[in-house]
Amino acid sequence: MTSPGKSRSLYDLYMAAAAAVREHDATCTTCSPTARCATGRRLYGELVRLQNDYLTRLRAKKGTP
Repeated sequence: MTSPGKSRSLYDLYMAAAAAVREHDATCTTCSPTARCATGRRLYGELVRLQNDYLTRLRAKKGTP
């Protein structure tokens, strides 16, 4: 956990989104591997966006496509 006022890194946000999806998936009775509820779709969409941003940043640092 970060201190108040300290910004979280992209990696921290990505890992928090992954944890939120796992937590939601473990408790939601309507989500399945093939269909998600509205909250599940929102959480998963945020995870995908952050994962893409994180991997894009890593590729840019390494100079790979």
